Amino acid sequence: MANRKKRVVVAMSGGVDSSVTAALLAAQGYEVLGVSLRLWEGAGERGPRNCSDYRGAGEVAELLGIPHALVDLRSEFMRAVVEPLARSYLGGRTPNPCVACNRDFKIAVLLRWADEHDADYVATGHYARILPNPSTQAPSLLRGVDREKDQSYFLFSLSQEQLARLLFPVGGMTKGEVRESARGFDLPVADRPDSQDICLGDYRDLVESLAQDEERASGEMVDQDGRVLGHHCGIHRFTIGQRKGLGLSAPEPLYVVEIDGDSKRVVVGGRADLDCHGLIAHSAQWIEPPADEEMPAEIQIRYRAPAVPCRVRFLPENKFEAHFDRPFRAVTPGQAAVLYQGERVLGGGWIEKAIK
Repeated sequence: MANRKKRVVVAMSGGVDSSVTAALLAAQGYEVLGVSLRLWEGAGERGPRNCSDYRGAGEVAELLGIPHALVDLRSEFMRAVVEPLARSYLGGRTPNPCVACNRDFKIAVLLRWADEHDADYVATGHYARILPNPSTQAPSLLRGVDREKDQSYFLFSLSQEQLARLLFPVGGMTKGEVRESARGFDLPVADRPDSQDICLGDYRDLVESLAQDEERASGEMVDQDGRVLGHHCGIHRFTIGQRKGLGLSAPEPLYVVEIDGDSKRVVVGGRADLDCHGLIAHSAQWIEPPADEEMPAEIQIRYRAPAVPCRVRFLPENKFEAHFDRPFRAVTPGQAAVLYQGERVLGGGWIEKAIK
């Protein structure tokens, strides 16, 4: 990272990662402007595990001697992130709001704010790295050094233009090193617990509060032969692979293996019925566009899931088909499918259907 007097906007959530990001950049000679986004009603009162504690961020900014601004975006966040999340659940999909929140909301808003304040860069506390591609010198997105904290999965849909203006100072550090750095800067957040993966609390209550009466419709719970085993109170209460809370009794454990948004049916089966051989994804976006019609890669279908080897074939209408080298369980429509080659993020899309 060049040690030049550049102006950088740091997204400050009040947690240890973004606080150390601000401290490191200030120590390296950047002119740092701290910004917190108020995204959710009551965010400042929901305790240390919320991802947007702007009051704590203000305290850290004051300690570091940098300016701090609060941008209230609660109504925009509701329209851009929360309402689409509810529609996805009501349609039988399991969304990942963190991807849309990072690309379409947080980073897009911060880049606009940076432009308005003549800032060169936006920095966040994400565990990911940006390095030039050796062949093209265009920005490449890589996994964070700490694989337990790696957040590159959430960032697959960033464009190269966005990556060129982003800094991820803690991406080359482990979580332990980040906490030690916080202690070195005498930051009060050094031992603060990590934020939750989803900041919205119990999604079921949230979805029901936004749904129309007809969208909360009950439906049948069936086995894979279509035999009715029971009834449910709404498909938004289920996700692929779910075992608990089905309200069914059977000699062997049952799992949700399919959710039909049109018929409102929840299909259950045994553990082996969760095995999938591939998937089809839509709305593909590329950091490093594929050069061939097919290619080998690794695919990650959940944040905490391992990346598994696959063969990718590119389809019309901005879709792709991935065939796993070995079966993988619980491919879930609505989740992101992110393609890697080693540490590098190629791009990804949204799971449309599993291939059994």
